[in-house]
Amino acid sequence: MLVRADGAVLFGQRPAGKPYAGWWEFPGGKLEAGESVEAALARELREELGIDVRVSHPWVVREHVYPHAHVRLYFRRVAEWSGDPHAREGQALAWRHPARIGLAPLLPAAVPAIGWLRLPGRLGLSCASELGDPAFLQRLERRLDAGLRFVQLREPGMEAARFDALFRRVRDLCVRHRARLVVNSAHPASYWAACDGVHLRGADMQPVGSRPRLPLVGASCHDARELARAGELGLDYAVLGPVRPTPTHPGARVLGWDEFARLAARTRLPVFALGGLDEGDAVQAVGAGAHGIATMRATWR
Repeated sequence: MLVRADGAVLFGQRPAGKPYAGWWEFPGGKLEAGESVEAALARELREELGIDVRVSHPWVVREHVYPHAHVRLYFRRVAEWSGDPHAREGQALAWRHPARIGLAPLLPAAVPAIGWLRLPGRLGLSCASELGDPAFLQRLERRLDAGLRFVQLREPGMEAARFDALFRRVRDLCVRHRARLVVNSAHPASYWAACDGVHLRGADMQPVGSRPRLPLVGASCHDARELARAGELGLDYAVLGPVRPTPTHPGARVLGWDEFARLAARTRLPVFALGGLDEGDAVQAVGAGAHGIATMRATWR
């Protein structure tokens, strides 16, 4: 995934003579024996596009079965490169923003990645029980004005009537700012359907037989088993942590960045890093394979 500063992503059209000729895909290629994914991607992009990759980050690993091949795809986000991408193999190229692709047909294995690209890189977890509803709503509006576009409403233990009133205010603010809103599965399912979807707690994810039929579904994960389950269900994202100690879960096992990177290295869905983080950790999180960061108190400071 070559991602420009304006968020546009590069697509290439498969040339004649190859399977799915004329279909659009993301630039890439095949690993050679003994080659790392990072090195293979740099080589392929040099050969195909004439660029030199400076910085790329691991992201998602998916398998797809075509009639002619069963492939494992290692998606990486390329943030920095030198040179202007140009077609060295006669393929057509096109820059497109994830919200407006406008290319068809897309290679089947590329389709899920469009949804991942549309996920914001920051997820804000609500903190109304701690801050008080008026203060939280005021800070939420300020953050939405500043560009926050993904919110999880999570207020376990809040009295039902108070939560209902809070939900309506939060939803109105998110709709006005075109931000996505999910409700934690600690709250009744009627709220999930009244916004963009649900964020499943780890314990609530295990007994689920299939992905809830909602536009956006994520889950909290703490280990490889839970990440694998989120992938099996075909969820849109996962939150993995805690990376550092956090007051919300005192005594919980802390992953640290090395363990986070190990767990995120083969995930089938985008993963947000969570736990004791703030905006200053965003670069390290992406370098460790995170899609972005999820924060609670740091979001509303």
